[in-house]
Amino acid sequence: MPASGLPPNMYDTILVPIDGSDNANRAARHAMEQAEEFGATLHSLFVVDTRLYGEPGLSSTELVIDDIEDEGQALLSELADSAENRGIEAVTRCCHGVPHEEIIGYADEVDADMVVLGYQGQTHSIDGHIGSVAERVVRHAGRPVFVV
Repeated sequence: MPASGLPPNMYDTILVPIDGSDNANRAARHAMEQAEEFGATLHSLFVVDTRLYGEPGLSSTELVIDDIEDEGQALLSELADSAENRGIEAVTRCCHGVPHEEIIGYADEVDADMVVLGYQGQTHSIDGHIGSVAERVVRHAGRPVFVV
């Protein structure tokens, strides 16, 4: 223990990927609680899954991607506002890629002390089964992952 008698800060940087699902929203609430408790910076990430839509090239695909990005930016903005209202420093990012790869890569980039994510996202709906993104992040992140 430091000379102050208080335990060292367990978490300085927390990452929460979001997609608008109920599980991701629950994960975001938990991540905010942890960030508030430990005085951590909260990073939130929205990934446009290029496996589902590809990269924009055709006008109709580009419109779909633009709509998804707009939805992601709105979710990120809402989370950042909520965090900042609680006195939590918030950083947001919207990107394109394979979700688990982007989550792990961003966690590495910001050296996240913990990743908090929902056990299923928007594209997974089998009750009682962990989603593929959550499963892959748990297996490959190389850092603590809290699945809500």
